[in-house]
Amino acid sequence: MFTPGTESFLRQAREIQDEELRKFSSRITSLLQNHDLGIETIDCLQRLFLIVSATKYDRKLDSKFVELLQTALCLPKCPEQVQALCAAILREMSPSNYIVLSCDEIQDAKLLSLVSSILLAQGNKKAEVLAVGQRVVKVLEGRLPESQSSRHLLPLLSKIISLSPASLTEDQTNLVNKRMVDWLRYASVQQGIAQPSGGFFSNPRARQPGPITEVDGAVATDFFTVLSIGQYYTEDQWLNMQAFSMLRKWLLCYGDGANSPHSDDRSEVDGSVMSMVSATSTSSRLLPPKERLREKAFEYCQRLIEQSNRRALKKPDGDLQKACLIEAVTIMDIICRQDASYVYRTLSCLKILHGRISGDHSYARALLPIAQFFLNHSETAAVDSEAIYRHLFTRIPAQLFHSPMLAFEFIQFCRDNVRFFTENLSLFRQSFPNLFKLLAWNSPALISEFRDLLPALLGADTAIEIFHFLLDLPCLTAALDVQLRSASTPISERAAWDPAAKPASCLEAFRHPLYRSTFQYLLRTESAPRDSPERLAPLRQLLGSMASCPRVVQCADTVPVLLQLYFGVVKEFADGPLINQLVLVLLERSEQLYELPAFKADVHRVLSSQLVLLCKLHPSLIVELSKELLEFSGTVSNIRNKEGIFTSVVWAIGEYMSVSYDKRCTVEQINKFFEALEAMLFEITQLRPSASIPKYSPRVITVLMTTLTKLASRSQDLIPRMSLFLSKMRAFVQSPAMASVYSEEDSEEILTRATELMNLLKMPSVAQFVLTPPAEVASPRFHRDTNVSLPLAMKTASRLLERGTGFVPG
Repeated sequence: MFTPGTESFLRQAREIQDEELRKFSSRITSLLQNHDLGIETIDCLQRLFLIVSATKYDRKLDSKFVELLQTALCLPKCPEQVQALCAAILREMSPSNYIVLSCDEIQDAKLLSLVSSILLAQGNKKAEVLAVGQRVVKVLEGRLPESQSSRHLLPLLSKIISLSPASLTEDQTNLVNKRMVDWLRYASVQQGIAQPSGGFFSNPRARQPGPITEVDGAVATDFFTVLSIGQYYTEDQWLNMQAFSMLRKWLLCYGDGANSPHSDDRSEVDGSVMSMVSATSTSSRLLPPKERLREKAFEYCQRLIEQSNRRALKKPDGDLQKACLIEAVTIMDIICRQDASYVYRTLSCLKILHGRISGDHSYARALLPIAQFFLNHSETAAVDSEAIYRHLFTRIPAQLFHSPMLAFEFIQFCRDNVRFFTENLSLFRQSFPNLFKLLAWNSPALISEFRDLLPALLGADTAIEIFHFLLDLPCLTAALDVQLRSASTPISERAAWDPAAKPASCLEAFRHPLYRSTFQYLLRTESAPRDSPERLAPLRQLLGSMASCPRVVQCADTVPVLLQLYFGVVKEFADGPLINQLVLVLLERSEQLYELPAFKADVHRVLSSQLVLLCKLHPSLIVELSKELLEFSGTVSNIRNKEGIFTSVVWAIGEYMSVSYDKRCTVEQINKFFEALEAMLFEITQLRPSASIPKYSPRVITVLMTTLTKLASRSQDLIPRMSLFLSKMRAFVQSPAMASVYSEEDSEEILTRATELMNLLKMPSVAQFVLTPPAEVASPRFHRDTNVSLPLAMKTASRLLERGTGFVPG
């Protein structure tokens, strides 16, 4: 958030109209034309930059004014501040047809940097990028005057290779390779000299440079790196730091002969077994520029790893150590991918490093590039990396789930290597509870990445357990919160808790013997498919007090999205037994959810729609699970608490309880379902004048009527019974009690459906054809209600009956 003063400035800048802007530009034009480049001009240019950058909409500036800004920028004696402001304004205006700058003749490095930044902001125009790239390398090739610095050009070079690697020729990349070797390896080990302040009491001795030191204060005895400490830095030291910052990008772009824009089909000699022996003994000065840069970059990274072992005196230096360590390991991995001769030298170094930092949580992020190295090269080096992967997947997420950066990088690491993990590492799927902790604590920030990861975690062996985990994700978030708070609770307070007493809060329950094993199960680090998730029911109730916690609410919002993805993946490999098991778990868990009303409503909506798809995928489940479905559909409370799921079950019974889908379907089973659903429909439509009448959705009533009619058409002894029931629906709808509950539109919907079904049952053979059509007739179908399959033939038959029996064939 900005301060009130800043907000006020931004608001004023955004509210300036075009006419005011034109007048202000005219004032600046007058100053620039008079070559007045003093404080007033700087102040006006600062205000103009604020105006053009404060809004996402383009500000229109006169073409002559833009030309004047370009002229001022290129003036030989233009003050640096004016140059920087002119360049910033022109960048904000880009792309613009008014900008006609060229970098071809510019000799000054700083001016070249400013002009090139404007040209690159014009958009990814190949001609512009190529021109800038050629000019930057040309300037780097020569010797700059003492007053100029190559520092201004390296950011440009980094930008150029990102936009168009092919803009540099092979000779030019070799030139930069040589320059980077010098910058990385041969920077001064003496500190820079402070700029003299002048004055009578200036002491010449005070300006004598001292030696560079390490982060622990010791005098540096080896070459300069980005982790070398000094009060002031020389020009070559700044170039050293800049070169390291772009080293990874440069190696990825030009370091590998196979991927280089200028590579040919020649094989790399040093990639052979012979080079593994000879590379270290050959003088690096005899190597080609690309190989020599690899060698010096490798030495640089080794030095950084050595420096990371020193105890930093200042926290910022310690943070820099960790960042440089991550970068160094990543660069060493790239070098090893490009030249296998470095693998064995790196292997021993990283094994020692892993042993040193694996127990230090502050270095946890550095474990990811180390694991990536072993993942890429363990087969080449013939080493077993199981222990490294196990430590990574079992301990890191469990202990550091609350670190947002680590969570993001960990999930990215898994996503980048998901194919390798699914094919070669069973531990990956077994550790899914730990991965879900990262999501539970850091959602919705990780939802996009996790969508790519979830399909790889799913299999026939993990599908059911992951389904439970998804439904319990908000509960997991609450438990993680309790775990964190418990860890920070003073020992004295923990001792004061009485294990014999009932816990008064979630925090006390976390260490209470009654709940300890339940918390441990929810917070487990690996898959436990044999354990029963029903044991979590008391914990869901206990953690319900945290339902309003923002982190829990955010996590709950991601569950419906993940459930949709889950079912989309599962249906690709699920067989009949797995679908049956999943449907049973779905019905059971639909009433065992975390107590968050909006969450429960969203989950029920997803489960009801997916239940229909599962039944379509495996229609025989209606016969195979007839006992469980009878019990579920015969419970009135299921309508009140989970109407969508109840409606889907009833629809599926009517649709698939037929010999057309399963030859094992019997008349006895049809009759049992009919009796259960008839009793249910009677229960919700009977009149009780003395009691308050609960309102049930018209959709539930129409689906029940339709399903009963379908069942009756398949067991024709039930037709008279169903016709009698339907005939009574008019009295139900028109009763004063029902009129006070249902709107006229709802009543009309129920009555229309009852009339249509009753008319249809007057022709049993037609009813069976309409309500249970053959496969070739069943598609396409035209629905009146969601999840209610009533073909157009039903309305047609009803209309024929209403017009008279003379229209009925036969």
